[in-house]
Amino acid sequence: MAFADARKHQGHFVAQVHSTTEISPHLVRVTLHGEDLTRLPQHGYDQWFRLFLPNPDGETDFARVPQQFGFGGYLKYLRTKSGIRPPFRNYTVRELRRDAGEMDVDFVSHGDAGIAGPWARNAQPGEKVMLIDQGCGFDPRPDTGEVLLVGDESALPAVLGILRDLPRDATGQALVELPDLTDAQEPDAPEGVTITWLAREDHEARPGSVALEALRGITPAEPARLQAYLAGEQALVSEGRRHLVAAGVPKNRIDFTGYWRMGKASL
Repeated sequence: MAFADARKHQGHFVAQVHSTTEISPHLVRVTLHGEDLTRLPQHGYDQWFRLFLPNPDGETDFARVPQQFGFGGYLKYLRTKSGIRPPFRNYTVRELRRDAGEMDVDFVSHGDAGIAGPWARNAQPGEKVMLIDQGCGFDPRPDTGEVLLVGDESALPAVLGILRDLPRDATGQALVELPDLTDAQEPDAPEGVTITWLAREDHEARPGSVALEALRGITPAEPARLQAYLAGEQALVSEGRRHLVAAGVPKNRIDFTGYWRMGKASL
């Protein structure tokens, strides 16, 4: 299920916070639980969803969250009073344990910046959240020669999920940029896929710039059979896609999404 088909998904899934864990300097894992999670579709790969959070200003009206988040659903959401409207962000499933009704979600946290990161650091057991499943963005192709996965820290759960679910005979490479190498996680990846962790040593540098520089140094051996996946800050995605198209990769073989844009609150 590709990004373009996400608007077809509908239905609410309610969950509560079970626990929070600071798994690295810039990543917080929130474990959610609830009966609804036992029926959440399990797409694998980079399965993502719209996550509706408690309103930090007090009362939260989850009742007006739309069943579907196309254009009409978004307008319905906007008609809810801002003071009680649950803020939402898009997130990726890190691990879904349907039998137990549990799901792990990893949040990037940079102190008090953003909405979801600070919430994750302070979330208390029992807090209610709501989500709408949106399927996957990565669309596996049977004729793929090699895969190329590129992302920044916001794309880490997606890249790790894709690596986990790729066929065990897959080959290729993944480039993942992180604020610090201590944010890296142990991947479950095919032996033929090389993972390169890239540290953004200059903390003033634009997120994604290190991964983009590394990507620009890659010339695909068989561009017509490459399957690429680009996710993270908007400039990394747009400039990375431009590089791959110039290198001969067909546009329809590049799955891509700009999770966020520098200068806009989105995490």
